[in-house]
Amino acid sequence: MNAAASPSSSSATASSPEVKAFFDPATWTLTFVVWDRATKDAVIIDPVLDFDPLAVSTSERSATEVGDFVEQQGLHLKWILETHAHADHLSGSQVLKDRFGAGVVIGQSITAVQDVFKGVFGLGEDFHADGSQFDKLVADGEALAAGSLTIEAIATPGHTPACMTYKIGDAIFTGDALFMPDFGTGRCDFPKGSAEDLYDSIQKLYALPDETRVFVGHDYQPGGREVAWETTVGASKAGNKQLTGTTSREDFVKFRSDRDAQLQPPKLIFQSIQVNIRAGRLPDPEGNGLRYLKLPMGVFS
Repeated sequence: MNAAASPSSSSATASSPEVKAFFDPATWTLTFVVWDRATKDAVIIDPVLDFDPLAVSTSERSATEVGDFVEQQGLHLKWILETHAHADHLSGSQVLKDRFGAGVVIGQSITAVQDVFKGVFGLGEDFHADGSQFDKLVADGEALAAGSLTIEAIATPGHTPACMTYKIGDAIFTGDALFMPDFGTGRCDFPKGSAEDLYDSIQKLYALPDETRVFVGHDYQPGGREVAWETTVGASKAGNKQLTGTTSREDFVKFRSDRDAQLQPPKLIFQSIQVNIRAGRLPDPEGNGLRYLKLPMGVFS
């Protein structure tokens, strides 16, 4: 995972927090550490657990790098925030929870995602599709305290029904809803995804002040450009290649639906979802002491 500091103001406060980005090139994922310089209260957003699909093994390298940064800066980690149940990488939230004691947060509609995939994976009665695997479920508009930081949860469904954008001071963290302007928006073809919902969700973000900083959950480096993770609401409204401030709902839904029909599933979708609906926990060992990840056949046929 490659670490890079954002161009945040040197006078960052709780209203304009400091942000450090960590980029995982294997899954194109961005993890963020966000903190108040004055108090050092902090949160982590969307950490990664490294996964080798050939060896079928995990590594804590990426999560350890993020945790080391938290310690080196003397930050007080209050929460670990998940923007949604990711379908392209395993969550490293439990590694960081074990290290720092911070709870794991996700949107309350995670129960809809759990319900779908409980059936897909044939999970037994021991798996409860009630969000209880997480430490805190947040609702749209809820304000979550993280020491001196206040986190506003903004429901932005569409990519999944459980997607949350987190607003911290003058910054929003959009997960897979809104990407850099030269890439566009998240796909909407996962179970209970909806291009109509995503359009409405992004309108909520576009209603924020133009100078609001936007930090994206992935960067796919179109054209081979350098990795980027920060833009603004104004820049997105003016130049997002898939959804500007003037794009009609009808045009976006048609574009998104047509494009999604051509996409292949993420390479790690089954491995990721099984772990991420458990708040980043691997399946329990079976009688022989081994853990197993299921690969259901024909789901995308």
